[in-house]
Amino acid sequence: MKLSKRVASLTPSATLAITAKAKELKAAGYDVIGLGAGEPDFNTPQHIIDAAVKAMNEGYTKYTPSGGLPALKEEIIKKFEKDQQLRYEPSEIIVCVGAKYALYTLFQAILDEGDEVIIPTPYWVSYPEQVKLAGGVPVYVEGMEENQFKITPEQLKAAITERTKAVIINSPSNPTGMIYTEEELKALGEVCLEHDILVVSDEIYEKLVYGNARHVSIAQLSPELKAQTVIINGLSKSHSMTGWRIGYAAGNKEIIKAMTNLASHSTSNPTSIAQYAAIAAYSGPQEPMEEMRKAFEERLNIIYEKLIQIPGFTCVKPQGAFYLFPNAREAAQMAGYDTVDQLVEALLEEANVALVPGSGFGAPDNVRLSYATSLDVLEKAVERIKQFMEQKLQRS
Repeated sequence: MKLSKRVASLTPSATLAITAKAKELKAAGYDVIGLGAGEPDFNTPQHIIDAAVKAMNEGYTKYTPSGGLPALKEEIIKKFEKDQQLRYEPSEIIVCVGAKYALYTLFQAILDEGDEVIIPTPYWVSYPEQVKLAGGVPVYVEGMEENQFKITPEQLKAAITERTKAVIINSPSNPTGMIYTEEELKALGEVCLEHDILVVSDEIYEKLVYGNARHVSIAQLSPELKAQTVIINGLSKSHSMTGWRIGYAAGNKEIIKAMTNLASHSTSNPTSIAQYAAIAAYSGPQEPMEEMRKAFEERLNIIYEKLIQIPGFTCVKPQGAFYLFPNAREAAQMAGYDTVDQLVEALLEEANVALVPGSGFGAPDNVRLSYATSLDVLEKAVERIKQFMEQKLQRS
């Protein structure tokens, strides 16, 4: 059986590859510390779980509208009004089987063969693959490390062609944790308005922000930008609900209608029980989520300081999400490796620490490590990396 050209063109996930190898070593009896996790290590808050149980016991286990329960759409609308002072109608909201599927459906709805989507690097691994699956062409613009991995209006303008359909803005970012300021978003927004480019604003990490940083949605900066932006969000990161698979998109009602029609022929609807849980997540107490955010911030501040003490590692301190994205190019060279990918492989095999190579995110000089695990485990992992580097330097 010959597979389709669509799937043949896909690049395997670097995150899944390193995770699979780490699991193999664990199964063989090695004490492997995995720092590749893209999900909070906290359980879903109890009141959300209780709402799901209640929904099941009351028989809410049937099909729902393809675009999501009206009651959940209302909670999402309230959330936008409270957090971003944005007003959406139910027809401008679609609830999907996770934010990842919201992105997938959006690209399927807006892209024709050969349409270009500008993707700043470093990028989340699924952006280019989803664009390619929709027949689109990823166009990469490098977010320079000296500019906190963020692209400039000049870079954006230079990448635009007559085939450009959209640009992705992910703030806070996976993998860098960087956040665009209001001024930076205004400048990028002006370019998008001038060239009539759709903004795909991935805001899945908006609640995980630290220090004096503040999340701003580009859609809240002007009515014109709101009309030209599709916001992608969900409850996976903010409410520790990764496995529940509830995400959503908000934007132009014609785009949302097209996405809803597509979803009706693919997923039918988001899981009914998970939707009732999501209603409770947005309408119920938010204290557990703030406690989780504070725990991540504490880990960040402690582990960041330890990480930058390791020979060869430099790191721009992130402002959000739960990842560190250090530059390890010098570390690789000091340890005798040609590439950072080789360093990552050696760390897994010799130090039993699983990091994700930055090459999977379009940044081959970097590595991603998640601090969505306990502080004890994080400190142990960083100590192993430090000892690994010290041993390599002693031998050289």
